[in-house]
Amino acid sequence: MAQKNRSSINSKTKLRLYLLVIFIVAVLGGFLDYPKLYNGGVDFLNSKLGLQIGHFYNLPFHLGLDLQGGTQLVYQANMDKVPGSDQNDAVEGVRDVIERRVNAFGVAEPLVQTSKEGNNFRVIVELAGVSNVDQAIKMIGETPLLEFKEQSDQAQALTAEQKKEMDDYNVAAKTKTKDILTQAIETPDTFADLAKGKSEDAATKDNGGDLGFISEGGAHTEFFNTLKNLAKDQVAEALVENSEGYNILKRGEYKEETKVKASHLLICFKGADRCEKDTSKEDALKKIQELKSQATADNFTDLVKANSTEPGADQSGGDLGYFGKGQMVKQFEDAVYAMKVGEISDVIETQFGYHLIYKADTKVDPTYQAYRILIKKKTEADYISKDQYKYTGLSGKHLKKAQVTFSPNTNEPQVSLEFNDEGKALFADITGRNVGKVVGIFLDGEAISLPRVNEKISEGSAVITGKFTLEEAKTLVRRLNAGALPVPIELVSQQTVGASLGQEFIQKSLNAALLAFILVTIFMIAYYRLPGLLSIIALIIYTIIIVAIFKSIPVTLTLSGIAGFVLSVGMAVDANVLIFERMKEELGLGKPLGSASEEGFKRAWPSIRDGNLTTLLSCFFLYWFGTSMIKGFALTLFIGVVISMLSAITITRIFLNTVIGWKWTNASWLFPSKKYKV
Repeated sequence: MAQKNRSSINSKTKLRLYLLVIFIVAVLGGFLDYPKLYNGGVDFLNSKLGLQIGHFYNLPFHLGLDLQGGTQLVYQANMDKVPGSDQNDAVEGVRDVIERRVNAFGVAEPLVQTSKEGNNFRVIVELAGVSNVDQAIKMIGETPLLEFKEQSDQAQALTAEQKKEMDDYNVAAKTKTKDILTQAIETPDTFADLAKGKSEDAATKDNGGDLGFISEGGAHTEFFNTLKNLAKDQVAEALVENSEGYNILKRGEYKEETKVKASHLLICFKGADRCEKDTSKEDALKKIQELKSQATADNFTDLVKANSTEPGADQSGGDLGYFGKGQMVKQFEDAVYAMKVGEISDVIETQFGYHLIYKADTKVDPTYQAYRILIKKKTEADYISKDQYKYTGLSGKHLKKAQVTFSPNTNEPQVSLEFNDEGKALFADITGRNVGKVVGIFLDGEAISLPRVNEKISEGSAVITGKFTLEEAKTLVRRLNAGALPVPIELVSQQTVGASLGQEFIQKSLNAALLAFILVTIFMIAYYRLPGLLSIIALIIYTIIIVAIFKSIPVTLTLSGIAGFVLSVGMAVDANVLIFERMKEELGLGKPLGSASEEGFKRAWPSIRDGNLTTLLSCFFLYWFGTSMIKGFALTLFIGVVISMLSAITITRIFLNTVIGWKWTNASWLFPSKKYKV
C-alpha cells in the first residue's frame, strides 16, 4: 500500500513538472511571438521602480512577395557561345546560382524561374520585401559574370571630380553612421535590430552584426583596442574607421583563447595541394621519416631551411608565428595542440603533404565578442573605368574553386585559386606578360580584387594576398565561387511590384482563421466536452510554438506557406479527434476513465503515426524536388506536422492525465460517453 502511494506521488510530481515545462515554453514562445506584451510590462516596471530590465528579443515576421510586395528583376542570358544542345542546362545553371545567392536554403522563398521567348533565355527573379531596385540587384550579388582583366594603356589616376565625389560620399556616410551610433548608444538592446536594418556588411547583418571573437593580431585586430575598454553589452561611443568604412562596435562576451607558436617542415608530393614537385608519395614519406630521425629542437630550423618544399621556407625556417584554433587544417591543428612545448611531432599528413611540427610556445590571449554596424565608404577601386582594363579571356568558367588559406610566414588570411586545364594555360600566359602589373578580378565589370602579379604562374593555382582580414578573405572567396557562372547575363528589366494580396488579404485571412478557430472550439467542446476543451488549450500552445519556430528559423510566410501551416493545424485537430473517438469507445465499454484515456491514446497512436509519416515523406520529396514556392509549403507543413504530433500525443495527454482523479471530473456530462467508471 505504501509502495502504491509513493508511486502515485511520483506520478503526480512528474505531471506537475511536465505542466511547468509546458507553461514555461508557452510563455517564452508567446513573448517571442508578441514581444510587446512583455516589453510593455517591463517598460512600466522600469519607469515605476527605476529598474533596468532589458526587452525580450524582438524577431520580425518574414513575409513573402505576395503578402508584402517586393522587386522583380528580369535577366537575359547570352547564349552566343553556347551550343544549342547545352543551352537549357546553361540557363538552369544560372538560375541555380542566383537562387543560392538569394537564399542558400530556400527558406526566404525567392521566386527564381526561367523562360524562353524565341531564341532568348530569361531568368525572372522576384524578391519579397525589397522595394528598392538597387538594393535588390545588390542582394543577388555583383551580378554574375566573373572576369580576369589586365591593365590597358588607358589606365589613369582619379580625376579631380572623381576624388571630390568620393570625398563627399564618404563625408555623408560618416554622418549617417554617427546618426545610427546615437540610436545605438541610447538603446543598446536594439543593436541587433539596427544591424539587420542598417548595416551594409552582408556577412554579419542577418545575425545582428556578430563578428565572432576578436583577438589582438587576429582578424579585425583594429577593433581590439576599442573592445577591451568596453563593458559587456556596451556600445563604443566613437566610430572606428577601417578600409571597409565606418564601424559602430558593441562588445559581447569575453573569453581567453590559447594560441600556439610553431614551425613546420613540409615535404610535399605529386598531387598534393600547391605542390610543384614530382616526388612520389612514397618517396616523400621516406624523406620526411629520415628527417624525423635527425630532427632536434636545436637543428629544426636548419633542417627546414635545407629541406622544406614550402615556398619561402629557406628564409623563414617554417615559422608560423602564433595561431589559434580554426586557422590551420584539422590534422595539423589537432597534432600541434596535443603536443608539449619543445616537442617535435610524428609525421603528420595533410592536403599539402607530410609535416614535422616543432611547438615553440603557447600563450593565452584575451578575446572579445564583437558586434558591428558597418556603413561602407568609397575607395579608388570604385571609380575604376572599364576602359582601364581589358578582358584577358580568363573567366569564371575556368575557375575550379577558391578557398581561404593562411600565409605560412605571416599567418595572414589569403585567397587561393585553382583553375581547370584551359584556365591553367591562360593564367600562365596572362601572368607571364603582367609580372609587376595588376591583373584585376571583376564581377560584371566591378572590381572585387586588384592583385599585383609577382611572377609567372604555370601550375594553374595562385594566391591572392593583400592584408586581408579573415572576413574579407571569406567574402572574396564567396564572391569568386558565386561568380563562376556558365554564361553571362544582362539585366533587361527591373520594377517594383505591389503585393498581390496585400494587407487587406492578411486582415481577411486573420479574420477567417479566427472564425475557423471559434467554430472548431465550439465543435470540440460541444462534442467531446472536457477532453475537447483540453485539446483546444493544447492547440493554442501548439500555435504559439509553431509561430515562434517560424520566426526563429526564420520562415518567410507566403500564401503557400500559410496554407501549409493551416493544413498542419487541421491535422493537429484530426489527431485529437482520433484519440477521443477511441477513448469514447473505451468509455462506452464501461472501462474506468484512467484506463479509457490510456487505451484511447495507445490505440489511436498507430493511425496518427502512419498518417503523419506519409505526410512527412510527401513534404520531404516536395521540398527536395519542388520550386521555391512549393518548398515553402512543404517546409511549413513539415514543421507543423512534427509539432502537431507533440501537441496531440504529449500536451493533450498530460492535460488529461492531470485532471483525471479530480473530484469535479466525476461528472458524467464532462465526457463524451455516459457509461463509464471513475
